[in-house]
Amino acid sequence: MWLFLWLAVSFAVPVQSPPAGTAVQPQAHSGVTAQVPASSSKIWIGRYADFEEFLRTAKIERKENVKIGVIGPKKHAFFAPGGLANGAMIKILPPGPRDGWFESYKSEIAAYKLDRILQLNMVPPTVERRVDGDTVSVQLWVENTLMLKEVKAQKLRAPDADAWNKQLHRTYVFDNLAGNPDENEGNLLFDRSWNFIKIDHSRAFIDSLATTYPMTQIDRPFFDRIKALDQATVRREFSDFTEAGAVGALFRRRDAIVKTFEDLAKKNGEAKVFTTWLDR
Repeated sequence: MWLFLWLAVSFAVPVQSPPAGTAVQPQAHSGVTAQVPASSSKIWIGRYADFEEFLRTAKIERKENVKIGVIGPKKHAFFAPGGLANGAMIKILPPGPRDGWFESYKSEIAAYKLDRILQLNMVPPTVERRVDGDTVSVQLWVENTLMLKEVKAQKLRAPDADAWNKQLHRTYVFDNLAGNPDENEGNLLFDRSWNFIKIDHSRAFIDSLATTYPMTQIDRPFFDRIKALDQATVRREFSDFTEAGAVGALFRRRDAIVKTFEDLAKKNGEAKVFTTWLDR
């Protein structure tokens, strides 16, 4: 929680964008469509099925171990030039307990599918695939981004505090809904447009009812989509990628989230709790 309290305060004052020449400088990338701004790394927007199919079938030319983060094993896969994407993150994590956590490659896929249902557009396309005899998750490797810890180290600040904070509040709610106990400075990425990009959900979709992250405000469209979630849709889309009881726990957390915001609105007034959302 302290990480997110730092974020909410630190980005409240707009200052500069990442300077030209940093790691988030946009580059040419095949597969970018007209509806994606040149400075956005979310090249999959509007082409979800195309990227999912590519990740399932594209030839992997080579792989490198990824040493960043504590959840492993994972590899950076590189595709042949000229395709929709340059690479992907492979997670080799059969479902099971590790070091006191329950971890699963399947949770990565479930997080993407929940993102799609809610139209969040923060979790990169992620699919299930066989690689070298293992069944794994394969997630689009998002180019030209900085991790939160790099943003902090470089003392960068988002120029549009309102847009930044609206994304932050969506992140809180999504992690609480998905039961993700492990949001940290290495798995929250930002592109040159200061879009939030969420990776590493291997520990999510547990049966805990805890809502770990603070919830004080949310935009009305996202709240309405969360409130309208139905179990039939969720079970159809990703119950195969969660453990027994996970979907039921998700909906109990959903009910707690809805109650939290509705109680806050009664106490503080709807205008202070439910905001508008401006697509960027």
